[in-house]
Amino acid sequence: MGDVTFLHPQMFWLFLLLPAAIGWYIWKRKQQTATLTISTLNGFKAAPSLLAKLKPALFVLRLLALSAMIVALARPRSVDVSSKIRTTRGIDIVMAMDVSGSMLAKDLKPNRLEALKDVAATFVDNRPNDRIGLVVYAGESYTKTPVTSDKELVKQAIQSVKYDDTVLQDGTGIGVGLATAINRLKESKAKSKVIILLTDGVNNAGFIDPRMAAEIAKEYDIKVYTIGIGTNGNAMFPYAKTDDGRFLYQMMKVEIDESLMKEIAKTTDGQYFRATSNSKLKAIYDEINKLETTEINEEKFYNYDEKYRPWVLAALGLLLAEVLLRKTVYRSFI
Repeated sequence: MGDVTFLHPQMFWLFLLLPAAIGWYIWKRKQQTATLTISTLNGFKAAPSLLAKLKPALFVLRLLALSAMIVALARPRSVDVSSKIRTTRGIDIVMAMDVSGSMLAKDLKPNRLEALKDVAATFVDNRPNDRIGLVVYAGESYTKTPVTSDKELVKQAIQSVKYDDTVLQDGTGIGVGLATAINRLKESKAKSKVIILLTDGVNNAGFIDPRMAAEIAKEYDIKVYTIGIGTNGNAMFPYAKTDDGRFLYQMMKVEIDESLMKEIAKTTDGQYFRATSNSKLKAIYDEINKLETTEINEEKFYNYDEKYRPWVLAALGLLLAEVLLRKTVYRSFI
């Protein structure tokens, strides 16, 4: 009965009455039969019959019946619990990633882009109840993955992101990246809409002013969290390619337009973060994950299987057996 619980376990205290009943039975047993005082029993010596020896079994049957009734009163039952989780407040999130050449800088390990991909994939795993999309931008931008609940698709898209100047014109078009992300969310019916905009440079490309894009995001009630990625000071940046496609690196000053990123975040009621290391980048995404929580209702359904009926039937059966024996076989003994 390891999977059985009792609705009224306090009923087991009734078992304390059984020792009292046994004591009462022993004390009153001699009064249940007639007695005759004579001077000697020599003329009456005989082995007691089997029925006489088994007479206490009637009382045992009654005790067993009472025990079964006590167990029935305790209401034994097993329970099957099923859960239904319902998201009551969904969030649509678009990650806008800078994939310009400077994202290959090696101040984060192995470089900024690869560090971002690892952290972004973990972030997706931590948002099982939300829809997520992916936008990449450099001098231009495009949607890598529209907003979707297919997390495996989003993670595959993240892992496939790479710097490719044959696909996107190099540069940092923060305005076009933000505008493309807004375009993915403006028709969303979600209760909350969020853009995570990441860059490692200064807006120097594109035809859309980042501040104007931020105002548009505000009109659509889209919150923008901005992240500047790059160490303070200098870092190893790629500056040229060899004939065999390898990048050449040299130390260069890290420049991030933090004032612009802070202004975008403030305009849209978001926050600005600075990621100067792998651990700091991870901590930032963890913080955003905590800030943007999804409300979930969990409904539990309990299906009870009552087990008291067999105990009631057993008690009735034992009582019936005792009554039948008392009225038939043991009728002359009582």
